[in-house]
Amino acid sequence: MGSRLIAITPFVLLARLTPVLAAVLGQRDDVPSVSVSLDGVAYVNKGLVGFGLIPSNFTESTGDTLGGLGSAIAIKRGTWRKKNGKYSGTLVAHPDRGFNIDGTVNYQSRQFEIDFVLNPYDGSANLDFVSAQQTLETSGLDPTGVRPAQLGSQLIPFSDPEMPIVSKADNRLVLDVEGVVANHDGTYWISDEYGAYVYRFTADGNLIQTIQPPPAFLPRDANGDLNFTSVNPPTTGRNANQGFEGLTMDHDRQVLYVMLQSATIQDGGSSKSTSRFTRLLAYNVANPAVKPRLVGEWVVPLPLSDKNNTRACSEIHFVSKNIFLALSRDGDGRGGDDNNSKYKQADLFSISKATDIHGTKFDSPANPIAVNGVLDSTITPAQYLSFVNYVDPVQLARFGLHNGKPNDLTLLDAKWESLALAPVGDPAFPNDYFLFTAADNDFLSTQGVSLGVPFNAGLDVDNQFLVFRLTLPSVVRGSVERELGIF
Repeated sequence: MGSRLIAITPFVLLARLTPVLAAVLGQRDDVPSVSVSLDGVAYVNKGLVGFGLIPSNFTESTGDTLGGLGSAIAIKRGTWRKKNGKYSGTLVAHPDRGFNIDGTVNYQSRQFEIDFVLNPYDGSANLDFVSAQQTLETSGLDPTGVRPAQLGSQLIPFSDPEMPIVSKADNRLVLDVEGVVANHDGTYWISDEYGAYVYRFTADGNLIQTIQPPPAFLPRDANGDLNFTSVNPPTTGRNANQGFEGLTMDHDRQVLYVMLQSATIQDGGSSKSTSRFTRLLAYNVANPAVKPRLVGEWVVPLPLSDKNNTRACSEIHFVSKNIFLALSRDGDGRGGDDNNSKYKQADLFSISKATDIHGTKFDSPANPIAVNGVLDSTITPAQYLSFVNYVDPVQLARFGLHNGKPNDLTLLDAKWESLALAPVGDPAFPNDYFLFTAADNDFLSTQGVSLGVPFNAGLDVDNQFLVFRLTLPSVVRGSVERELGIF
């Protein structure tokens, strides 16, 4: 049974941190908003209202460098508060597989809790980089083996499917955590790139349940065997390092959504020029004693660059029935390939008119949804719209940030990978929400420590955070509050 894995899962470390994290809230009348219409509803981006960071050399309770936080964040249930014009709460954050510049390392997956207090900023002047940080205060290895499925894994909810492990000689579960959902009962769902799988853990790190996606998603080699390595791409299934980056939940209906970063290999995922059509899955998880049931599957068309290369998606967030936010981006910025980022956005997409392909022939890798990047004519994809632009120069300048040269600590980070919503609680604007987003700094520090051993990655990249204010009229009134335990 799944509980048998408790002693060997690496997801066991919990730590409360007291980093220097800073951000600001507020809105200037002279900053224009951006409005888009989706399914007949107007959504408004009121702009960047907050910025913060945790220094690249900050160490956590084990003595290791705190890094990779942007891979997955959530606001811990029961912690969001508004008092005297200030906001406070706790972010639950998951790093990914650790410092891996020279290859993957035996990094034990861990979960952090970061307390914060947001002090609204409503001034008219641009803040400098240091001042912008004063207004929010806060108190691994590549899998080379496959563990066989347990008896009855297709039906018994706590019986495991085939799973990625270190090797035949070391059967510890291997995770590259990229998404997190906090459940009302204190447990957590997390999504993983290696599987690509979804796992449910208790608050203290015990593995409860595993969701294995349809065969079309599973990485298989030329012999048809499962091979979870991220070093080389498979013959079919999720591409290497392009697994389940996006994870979110409709808490009212108890439906869990998970999305691949880009297309499967058979759907064109072997090339950036053909990997646009990714897949979104939906699972009914209302009854924890029953195996999660696949209840939906849709095709999402990701944005393209000027050269028609795919802007892969690093996170999704449920907004309302059929409506989602999607964090799609390039890899440029501080710690990236180039200083000048051309696309980092929290966009909107709708599946209201999209074709539900779950349980069809497309769940077999033998029947791709797109051949060489051309979508099957029988499939209607989701509608995808540009929405929140992270690299808007006017917005960045308000907080002492910039895009492009020079490559210094005020340059926007490259790898933004997580989203979380919280209510503004403004009676004049009851549909307004704060969108928190965080960057994965890949543990880049010149004063780093990994597994107790000092390292110099050649560059300091802080863990950056942004906060936007959005008007989201389709959100069911009170649903975000219920998700966060606000009554």
